[in-house]
Amino acid sequence: MEVRFLRGVILVVLSAWTLGDDGAVTFVSELSSKPAQKLSKYGWYGNVRLQRFQIPEETAVARWLFSVTKGSNFYCGQHNVTIHIRWGSPPVINPTGSMFPNATLWNSCLSLALPVTSQSSTTYNLSDPAPGDWFVAAHLPEDDGRIEQKGFPSCSFFFQPQLSIRRAVDTPILQQGMFLTQTAAPDNPARLKLHVPEFASSLSVSVSGCSSEEGAGSGKCSLVLRLGSASLQQGPVTVNCSGTGCSAALSNPPWDTWLRVVVESNQVNRTVTFNVASNYTVGCKPQSVGLKADDDINILRGNSSFPNSSSAGNGSVGPEGLASINESASLMTPLPASACVWSFPVLYEEVDVLSLRYTPVNGPNVSVTNTHPTLLAYPLPTQAAGGTLNLQLTLNTTNSTLGNSSSVVACLSPWAPVLQLNHSQPCRTALFGGYGVIVNVSVPKEVIRLPFPQSTTWYLTLQLLCNSSDCGNATVVSVVPEVFISACVEDCGTYGECRLLRSYSYLYASCVCKAGWSGWGCTDDSTAQSYGQQLIATLLLTLSNLSFLPAIVVAVKSCYITEASVYLFTMFFSTFYHACDQPGVAVLCIMDYDALQYCDFLGSICSIWVTILCMARLKDVFKYTLFMLGALLIAMSMQLDRKGLWNLLGPILCAIMFMVIAWVYRGVRRRHCYPPSWRRWVFYLIPGAICALIGVCLYIFAETEDNYYYTHSLWHILVASCVVFLLPPKQKTREDLGWSQGWSLNWSWSWRPRVCGYTLCQNGKDELYTVT
Repeated sequence: MEVRFLRGVILVVLSAWTLGDDGAVTFVSELSSKPAQKLSKYGWYGNVRLQRFQIPEETAVARWLFSVTKGSNFYCGQHNVTIHIRWGSPPVINPTGSMFPNATLWNSCLSLALPVTSQSSTTYNLSDPAPGDWFVAAHLPEDDGRIEQKGFPSCSFFFQPQLSIRRAVDTPILQQGMFLTQTAAPDNPARLKLHVPEFASSLSVSVSGCSSEEGAGSGKCSLVLRLGSASLQQGPVTVNCSGTGCSAALSNPPWDTWLRVVVESNQVNRTVTFNVASNYTVGCKPQSVGLKADDDINILRGNSSFPNSSSAGNGSVGPEGLASINESASLMTPLPASACVWSFPVLYEEVDVLSLRYTPVNGPNVSVTNTHPTLLAYPLPTQAAGGTLNLQLTLNTTNSTLGNSSSVVACLSPWAPVLQLNHSQPCRTALFGGYGVIVNVSVPKEVIRLPFPQSTTWYLTLQLLCNSSDCGNATVVSVVPEVFISACVEDCGTYGECRLLRSYSYLYASCVCKAGWSGWGCTDDSTAQSYGQQLIATLLLTLSNLSFLPAIVVAVKSCYITEASVYLFTMFFSTFYHACDQPGVAVLCIMDYDALQYCDFLGSICSIWVTILCMARLKDVFKYTLFMLGALLIAMSMQLDRKGLWNLLGPILCAIMFMVIAWVYRGVRRRHCYPPSWRRWVFYLIPGAICALIGVCLYIFAETEDNYYYTHSLWHILVASCVVFLLPPKQKTREDLGWSQGWSLNWSWSWRPRVCGYTLCQNGKDELYTVT
């Protein structure tokens, strides 16, 4: 299948390359497809089906085809499938409308709704998409809370996204200060690209010398100039050219990247020839602070995590001493003419999966002045974009006093920094938005959190601002910027659990909430359970298992010791499993959760198995053989699939089959219905079967997340009650059933004298006749 797909892709690419277009740019087509995945109702981010697509550079058009197919003949009605699309990182979604944690910022993504009955599909086209990773997420509507048992027929829908792109392979490159002659037609725009170097502070692209091949309106441009790509959150910069020429200027363009330039004619049947040129200004090369000569090696040695690293350099200057020396030197040394910011180097350290830490090499304190901004760069790799970017900015007022009218303004922006900060300047660059933070005497600490940040270099710009031109004595202040990547927001709090998710090779994290809490960080308590409700739920699920005590007493009284031990095992592990399974704080775990769950499931099915076999009244050798063989097979099936439907139905059906065969055999042999007593049927078997049937119906069809504590507790009571009714009475004689009872509680105590180590034998022979 994959070979056929690759052959089709190669054929399409070669055909497009051979035919091409009439213009100067050649286009090729590429196709990619992801396997179909089963959709789930949305309860948390783990129910979302996430797919990642790679769009290469110079892509002109991207076209997604989203197909949803029903997976069974079961009637499901119409369901709405929600599809989310985002560039650079997974989409941050909120279908339930819950609250986000404090200081958590997020950008909305593109969402599409697809109504589905049996099979539906929709397409989405995007012109000039941004290159890089694009993420597509899909899910069904919000979960209604119904607990579906595995193996029963239910509605299932499968989602499959496909992507086809049209990519230019020989796009002309705009050089700095050089004019390039291009032609734009209504159906064939001119496509170019230019490289923006690092430290560029401004960029301009100009169009001039317009002329039309038709001769009408010569000297007037009827063109549309676009700079940048479409990323859904931010579109390209668009300029309409109506005179003899036009230009588009960008301040703070993205650094060290290729920028797309598209010029198209906005009039029908008119081809325009024009000249285009680009010019950028690198007027802000920062002056490095903190690293001189081989100081970088000393810094890395000082931050080494080896046990003996602290004693390796006794004669060298430590990180704190180096920080104070470099900081004082940097503040006293004036910046050169080509520099406009102070740049502090940052140590990048990988701590764990989706866990990174950034530390300024000069120490935690960073100096900020009112003359020039301070710049720190934080490179964010692709494998960390599935976490949360955290910024905590703290004002250090120990060594300096900041006036009430002064404040430190910070701007965190991707791709490029903001090189000028003031009260009126927005925290955004030419093509991307940023996140602003202000700290002062009244608010000395601020925190922002960005779930699923874009995989690029993030820049933090800091500057001291005063209401007047004179800041007084506080011309230099210290702040502590703490930037780190964590898997989840504050580890999901008390009522949440941070889980790592995987979409093929891509890792991301999300919070799964419990006890009625909701939200991205499990901080929304609108539907949360109180401590009293959690305690009542725990007591209901645990104490309801005490209903097995009557079944144990009846089994012991009827001399079914093996069955009684199985009931005791089930009662014990079901009690402590539900005590450990609670979502809130009223939790008690005596051993590993997985072991408790395994023992609970194993004991429950073995209880049903031994009860039905006991009702069959088999001989001891057959009954205990089936007990052991069934227990081993049930243990194996529990290990393979603990919640499978046939793990429950298989033992029940087999045990019922043995019981029916034994009862039919006895009925045919005695020529009478078995059990023969109508009282046994009316007062025991029928009530026990009704309790079992009601319990199974509650377990399969009536359980929801809201009523789980009540319905499952009632299930415990009904199952234990049906055991009391269904256990057969104590067997009185051995000859009636033709098998040995084994051992009984009616022991006959007798004293036999021992003479010289020998026991006198007692004649147990029955007297057949009596002579009188």
